[in-house]
Amino acid sequence: MRGGASPLRVVVVDDEPLALARLRALVGAEQDVEVVGEASNGADAVRVVLASKPDVLMLDVEMPAGDGFEVLRALPAEVLPVVVFVTAWQQHAVRAFEAQALDFLLKPYDRERFRAALGRAREQVRLLRRGGSSARQEALLSGLAMAEAPLRRLPVKEDGRIRFIDCAAITHIEAEANYARVHTAGSQHVLRETLTRLEERLDARRFLRVHRSVLVNVDQVREAEPLTQGEYLLVVGTAGTAVRTGRSHRARVEAALGLGTDVPTSR
Repeated sequence: MRGGASPLRVVVVDDEPLALARLRALVGAEQDVEVVGEASNGADAVRVVLASKPDVLMLDVEMPAGDGFEVLRALPAEVLPVVVFVTAWQQHAVRAFEAQALDFLLKPYDRERFRAALGRAREQVRLLRRGGSSARQEALLSGLAMAEAPLRRLPVKEDGRIRFIDCAAITHIEAEANYARVHTAGSQHVLRETLTRLEERLDARRFLRVHRSVLVNVDQVREAEPLTQGEYLLVVGTAGTAVRTGRSHRARVEAALGLGTDVPTSR
């Protein structure tokens, strides 16, 4: 160990065995770094952190028995380590920043990106060991509540970069198998995300499931034309895109848009 400094103690957490093995290997290959524990679900992650009290926690987000954010909320403030989130889902990048995490690794990441995140974590630990400010750790605690708030911006990976789409500008979102096509007034973006998962993260007061494969931003609805058997044709956005609702969603559509049940149908 250089200069007699204590090694950086790291816990790695991922529910995918291959991803966990790779993370363990990358951490173990670094100088002055020691893997002191690992876990593959949220409950085990809490137990391992409490037992080993690591300096750094490299934490998967989407896991059984408690996701990464639930893990952090379950940990006492005095043992909360420096956190680097690891995730395959783009929207968790925004949640990680909202939670004031030190960094996040978006899968698939390379060794260079991993080393950059570990370097930032190492520097933060060095400051904490010297009795420096724990402002980031305090911000992490306060930010966890913010991370549960609905998304205000939607991250979309395009051409090797992540673009952030203002959720207020989204007119509607269509399901395409395990992907989602996000529509705004002047553009479309394909997101590697299911419609159900997006619905869970978007503001329920704004985004309404009007069909099993369509979410609509109710603030973007310009017209509603009643059709037969409880369906509506909604016109959304300044481009006037037509979206047909499903009959099983009639009640929630009418409630969200303030439509009366006695509106005459046109077709």
